[in-house]
Amino acid sequence: MPYRFNFYQIFRINPDGSIEPIRIVRIGGVQFGPGVRFGRGVYFGNVDLAQYIGRDFQAEIQNGVVVITGIF
Repeated sequence: MPYRFNFYQIFRINPDGSIEPIRIVRIGGVQFGPGVRFGRGVYFGNVDLAQYIGRDFQAEIQNGVVVITGIF
């Protein structure tokens, strides 16, 4: 069942401006979790997540992994 999450329920912005997931995330077949830091221009599954800061995501929870399936 898909859920709606806000960006900040899945990711945080670090003091250096990098983005880091607060949960294990999968998008477009790429899985990553806490400790992975990235910024603008870094693509996961053909998506630059930095373009969607503050937006909502459609996602499913599969075995504790947030699987992002859409962006609102």
